[in-house]
Amino acid sequence: MTPDPLEGDPRSTAEHAHLEALLRCWVRERNVPVTDQVRIEVLGVPLEADVRYWSPTGRHRFGPVTLAGRAADPVVAAALVGAELASGGAGNRTTADGVTGAAGNHTADLVERTAESVRRVAEFVAYRRREPVGPADRFLDAEQRLMLGHLHHPAPKSRDGLSDADNARYAPELRGSFPLFWFSAAREVVSHGSVAGPDALTLMSALAGRTPEPGRVLVPAHPWQAHDLLSRPRIASLISRGLLEPLGEFGPAWSPTSSLRTVYRTGAPVMLKLSLGLRITNSRRESTSTELRRGSEVHLLLESGYAAGTEKAHPEFSVVRDPSWLAVDEGGDVTGLDVAVREVPHDLGDSRCLAGMVAPRPGIGRSLLGELVLRLNAAEWVADYTDRVLVPMLRLYAETGIGLEAHQQNTLVRLDPAGRVVGGRYRDNQGYYLASSHLPRVLERLGVEESTLAVVDDAVVDDRLTYYLLRNQALAVIGCLGVEGLADERDLLGVMAARLEAALPALAEAGPDGDRLARRWLEADVLPCKANLLTRLEGIDEVLAPLDAQSVYFDAPNPLREGRCAR
Repeated sequence: MTPDPLEGDPRSTAEHAHLEALLRCWVRERNVPVTDQVRIEVLGVPLEADVRYWSPTGRHRFGPVTLAGRAADPVVAAALVGAELASGGAGNRTTADGVTGAAGNHTADLVERTAESVRRVAEFVAYRRREPVGPADRFLDAEQRLMLGHLHHPAPKSRDGLSDADNARYAPELRGSFPLFWFSAAREVVSHGSVAGPDALTLMSALAGRTPEPGRVLVPAHPWQAHDLLSRPRIASLISRGLLEPLGEFGPAWSPTSSLRTVYRTGAPVMLKLSLGLRITNSRRESTSTELRRGSEVHLLLESGYAAGTEKAHPEFSVVRDPSWLAVDEGGDVTGLDVAVREVPHDLGDSRCLAGMVAPRPGIGRSLLGELVLRLNAAEWVADYTDRVLVPMLRLYAETGIGLEAHQQNTLVRLDPAGRVVGGRYRDNQGYYLASSHLPRVLERLGVEESTLAVVDDAVVDDRLTYYLLRNQALAVIGCLGVEGLADERDLLGVMAARLEAALPALAEAGPDGDRLARRWLEADVLPCKANLLTRLEGIDEVLAPLDAQSVYFDAPNPLREGRCAR
């Protein structure tokens, strides 16, 4: 076999990684068969590559990619693919959301974002090859491992608005760290809520190491966000009226996690989720008022015993709480200056971000997951993962109607010292769906008239969980082990299917039709899948878009069905 194109110099590694991601998107979203070679026509020009590794879960590997017989450039390829889809030449596709899959008019933006992403990945690869050893804090090490980013996104490391100098300071891939930027705000322009632990006002003062003046509140911000806010009219008005005062950066350094805007400090009692107005991949990451309050609602629901059955059946799994928040929101509208407080479990040291575990490390070595499973048994690891991470999420949904947006970055895997799976955690105050059939129960339980959770039809939640829990999260484990030669993916799909089958009786008992989603995963010929390429080309901001049209979705073959039939 020819040398692996991902093992070249940093720039060629970055370029090939983006070409592979583009091809993965294309063959998945256009339902193109993957055999010994992939060849697609973009505006009449052939884009082709030999297939180095065929993956039932979609984590294909390709050899050198050519465009019209010459080495392909990822930016040119993205431009041609975008133009092809915009022209409708590849054929329109109606998605599960009823959206036609022809691209909108955002090809130029895709091209710009791809060029930026390639440049950043080249920098990350070069740095990591020079400095392969991560921090002693294993939790933080996993958070910082995503060199290539989302393997099914055409511009995975796009960070629109971040300068190269800022990137060096704020990127987790470069192990950046920084003090927080603090503001002093008049109490009348600050809203806050705390349902556990110290109230947000007291906590912020403790973290700042300062006592605010009477009638004032200390509010932290990401330094990039702070400087951006100073130019916004609403913030400038608050400052001019003396209601807000920028104090500058001070205090200990915090480290960005894989999401960039959530910061962590070894030994600190909490993590902080800060608004960040950068457009990261598809969306600007600024919290809404509803999202800030959502973590408190989830905390109250769980404390009330709403998920008691799941907690009893799966004590090894938990939801990381976001019990308090604070925001500058004069007039009730958020300003982009806010913080959600996330707990740090006492045993967080056993937790690893799944995205960091399965992330490739070209030119360095195996992924973290590959390193662990190399000395363990792949089938047993997948079985434990299914039982202790995936099934508890399905059990919670069956019992409560709460669907966790548990993609790879939001999923924490708990490991014993040998690297075996002993449990899981979910984190993210934004990512909670609520099936509408369960809404009356939630409102009654909390004694409120409306919920802050993302309430949508049960069928929509089923589709979203199919993508996030199964395709994006659980199947990433199998794809990683397969591409690293540690097991046959079809065998591991059979293991996962068997464990899901074994869980069906308990899921059925957890709630009405509680085994519905797992049965669908096991039996359906096709399952919903998110189209990251088309979503990017449609210019959809997934944070702001309506819940039932957050992304472009389509139906794709069900890998678990193949695994089940292969047993």
